[in-house]
Amino acid sequence: MKVLKFGGTSVGSAARMQKLLDIINPQERQIVVLSAMSGTTNNLVEIGQAYLTNDKAKAASLIAILKDKYEAVIKELLKKPETFEQGKEVIDYHFRLLSSFANDLFTPIEDKIILAQGELLSTTLYHIYLKEIGVPSVLLPALDFMKTDEDSEPIVDHITTELTPLLDKHPDVNLFITQGFICRNAFGEIDNLRRGGSDYTASLIGAGIRSEEVQIWTDIDGMHNNDPRIVSNTKPIAQLSFDEAAELAYFGAKILHPQSVFPAQKYKIPVRLLNTMDPQAAGTLITNTSETDKIKSIAAKDGITAVKIQSSRMLLAHGFLRRVFEVFERYRTSIDMITTSEVAVSLTIDDTTYLGEITTELGAYGSVDIDVNHTIICVVGDFGAEKHGYAARVLEAVKHIPVRMISYGGSDHNMSLLVKTEDKVEVLRSLHSRLF
Repeated sequence: MKVLKFGGTSVGSAARMQKLLDIINPQERQIVVLSAMSGTTNNLVEIGQAYLTNDKAKAASLIAILKDKYEAVIKELLKKPETFEQGKEVIDYHFRLLSSFANDLFTPIEDKIILAQGELLSTTLYHIYLKEIGVPSVLLPALDFMKTDEDSEPIVDHITTELTPLLDKHPDVNLFITQGFICRNAFGEIDNLRRGGSDYTASLIGAGIRSEEVQIWTDIDGMHNNDPRIVSNTKPIAQLSFDEAAELAYFGAKILHPQSVFPAQKYKIPVRLLNTMDPQAAGTLITNTSETDKIKSIAAKDGITAVKIQSSRMLLAHGFLRRVFEVFERYRTSIDMITTSEVAVSLTIDDTTYLGEITTELGAYGSVDIDVNHTIICVVGDFGAEKHGYAARVLEAVKHIPVRMISYGGSDHNMSLLVKTEDKVEVLRSLHSRLF
């Protein structure tokens, strides 16, 4: 059985939903994971924010606008009176629920319920559409099998235990429709896998049922060797290893959610990145193996802040780095890059929520310098310890650009540079010209 995930753009209109059957083969047994229609999650975030600030009038206005959008979609999607009425009932139910939060105390729990409505709408409406055109399918509520533990980590064994019987109940049905992104937490409350989590859902389901393949369908033909929005003549990468794909996803390749490769990697399930707009394109295949002796791709991650702690007490002192890292741990702030010398350590973060508090605490260990508006440029390929020449090629390509930090050797697949964001475009283009 295969798992196919379609993003918001792929289900962004009635016409896009109708064209999914150009890709989905009703003769093959498949689980189809759908995101919310494009733009819906952003609209739901706005509605939740309006409720959180007690602006009920704004929430009501936003709800009315979004409901109009969905009513326009079903007029185009559902042609038969009986299925149109079913679609209308679905929309009325979900939007009554959204409006009902004006009457209650609004907390983050209710906010997550609001965020879940986009996927519940898209999957139910698509299921009704398939019924209208005579394609048998089963709607599987993700809330029945997708669960996270106390640390908000998904439980693959729970997916296996709960989903397998649901599939076995329908041996004669090939298509199963379910929601991406949403889940239940350890307390049984509606929760989610955070933004971009539909990719993660597909990978988790693939792991849970040990599927033959997971396909991630988006609006671009695979992962490219550079950012096509900035650099011309980029090309899709035919094959990546899971480690390479994870590096690229974390450091800015938007086509894939950073966490989504790990469940598939653990159970050795191939992942394909494919283009809904061009189904014949080869896309990118992600497996445990990859081509060696090659630089694969370049990605960029913006919004980076560099933190430098300098102290003579670091010299020959054990425990200094541990104390520094504990400061970031207390404020649940992840570190991306790190370089050290005998008397200083520089590192980068992308979350500045607690930067003031972190800076104050670090001040107890030495002088602290903060540099904002930086970008991490990540070059991914075969950078194993026995390789030679690749690092020199990277540095030669950016010799005319000031580089704030370099991270090399922490991974066999990655060399990262920290540069000012104003230099990002020049760095990406120069690296592309020299490396490819």
